Amino acid sequence: MHSSRSLAMLGLLLAVLCWSGNALVARAFAGEIPPLALSFWRWCLALSLLLPFVLVPLWRHRPQLRAAGWRLLVLGGLGIAGYNSMLYSAAQTTAAINITLVNTCLPLMTFIGAGLLLGEWPQRRAWWGMGLATIGLLVLITQGSWMTLTTLSFNRGDLIMLLAVADWALYSLLLRRWASYLLPIPPLALLGVLMLLGVPLILPFYLIELSQGASFAVTPGNLGAIAYTALFASLVAYLAWNHGVRVVGAAKAALASYLMPVFTAALGWLLLGEGLQAFHWLGGGLIFSGLLLGSRMGAKRA
Repeated sequence: MHSSRSLAMLGLLLAVLCWSGNALVARAFAGEIPPLALSFWRWCLALSLLLPFVLVPLWRHRPQLRAAGWRLLVLGGLGIAGYNSMLYSAAQTTAAINITLVNTCLPLMTFIGAGLLLGEWPQRRAWWGMGLATIGLLVLITQGSWMTLTTLSFNRGDLIMLLAVADWALYSLLLRRWASYLLPIPPLALLGVLMLLGVPLILPFYLIELSQGASFAVTPGNLGAIAYTALFASLVAYLAWNHGVRVVGAAKAALASYLMPVFTAALGWLLLGEGLQAFHWLGGGLIFSGLLLGSRMGAKRA
């Protein structure tokens, strides 16, 4: 059991690492690929890569899929169509610092949601861990200068990002709540059916974006960006995240999201030559400490 939970936590870290790379790609190609185009083609490519491996399992598990029924459509809408489309859209009209700030709401939303929807109220140690990680995240966001917070302004993109965070929290919670319906479905098959249901939900919004003249050039760079988001930010990250939520629960999994700015800074240092400063080490240390404290939590039933 301990080994299974350790592997689940490693999977959550892998998912956050992949999504940190996704943040770098989104930032680098924000002016090249429109948001809904990136979301749509990312999932189309991911689906085309996965489909040959899941067609037979999907056919074999028809009774389990029918039993899960409308729940799969809800999860496909939230996890595939909703979150990333809103995230990419928010990135067009708000600053990265605002997105990171709004993202701090994810563990809190998930903690409260776990209590209300699942009857799993995290213990006091978990709340302390979340608070410590939040302080570390604020150190990173403000670069060690709290005056930075007084210069922030918020706009429509921040509201979109808040909706995206609520979307992802609900997706993670429902994965846990509906585990009895989802566990009989193999992880690859589950991700495949969520994609099959989620991609058509993105299509109408992508066509609207396309009708407004928003398109992108078919260049090696743009295709490489879509390929990364399809393979790592979609297939690898979602499989790892879904498994982690199944094993450790949505509230504990949400704490791992605090590591995204730490991983993003580390990737920027490795890939872009961006220097790591004292506030990176301080903030990262606080986040890791909060995550370790929170990951040892149990859950008390209501």
